[in-house]
Amino acid sequence: MARNGGMGTTEPDDPRAAEAHAWAAQQLGTAGLALAPAAADASSRRYFRVATPAGRSWVLMDAPGQQLAVAAFLRVAALLGEAGVHAPQVVAAAPERGLVLLADLGRQTYLAALRGGADPAPLLDAAVEALVRWQAATRPGELPSYGRETLAAELRLFTDWYLPCCCGISAQRARRRLDPYLEALLDRIAEQPQVFVHRDYMPRNLMVCRPLPGVLDFQDAALGPVAYDPVCLLRDAFISWPRAREVATLARYHARALEAGVPVPAAFGAFWSDCQWVGVQRHLKVLGIFARLCYRDGKPGYLADAPRFFGYLRAAAEEEPRLAPLVREALALAGEAGADPALGEGRPCGR
Repeated sequence: MARNGGMGTTEPDDPRAAEAHAWAAQQLGTAGLALAPAAADASSRRYFRVATPAGRSWVLMDAPGQQLAVAAFLRVAALLGEAGVHAPQVVAAAPERGLVLLADLGRQTYLAALRGGADPAPLLDAAVEALVRWQAATRPGELPSYGRETLAAELRLFTDWYLPCCCGISAQRARRRLDPYLEALLDRIAEQPQVFVHRDYMPRNLMVCRPLPGVLDFQDAALGPVAYDPVCLLRDAFISWPRAREVATLARYHARALEAGVPVPAAFGAFWSDCQWVGVQRHLKVLGIFARLCYRDGKPGYLADAPRFFGYLRAAAEEEPRLAPLVREALALAGEAGADPALGEGRPCGR
């Protein structure tokens, strides 16, 4: 990284960063802003922190060519605010230029705090409360559907990216073997009531600030299965929980959701089962995303967490025996431990 005039630390010879810096300075009416990277993103979005010499700061989202995504971000930010969820206030926006200036919620994510030894109880409790408020505010017609078609397309990431790229299994063969099980999975998920879903409600997207939590990266929010976000929170890409903590947190969520009128099943056991089914869809999707990030986008680091998601798949099959045939087949194709030896696979993937 190099110094670039009054912009602070940024990429050298980066005209887009210069444009974003000039726009932010104009919106704030403040000269002498420093511009520095604020966060990494698996997409083409970039985030900068802009700060005055006196130390006041904002976050600048740079999403070139993503006018629709920026418009979605602004729409969801408004819905979160109406629901009483702490999303960053929008200071200024130019959707046609892919630029949004936001209030700065600080520098510490839940993930960083937890890795640093923070007590998880108050963080998870606050995340549960915010999630229940968000779901209880559900209104039809506000967000796109996160229904069967989208869920099925996401499962193709596993059959069409992970298995071919990491394991040498053709997409045609993977689909032929897995599709009957995946159709049953989608049938079961379709039975869940639909609520507002963040879709990435995980510790990396929750901030330690006042009030807890600050919620980020919500532009892909939609109307989808009620158990989806609780699973995101507790079966994360970067941190795993003991079963006792997972059960206790989901039980707390379930009780609060019932009190708030969120349409979860009345019995916790039925809700727990819903979590396992929707969880398997997400785990397979994430494995596919990791492979695509590596082989299409040149970001191989994400695949290091693939074993965590195979662990989640095994746990789901143990908790919900009806998922076992699908999980065994997926593990067999991926050459992972826990597959049925009779399926005749068993070679490790080339991660």
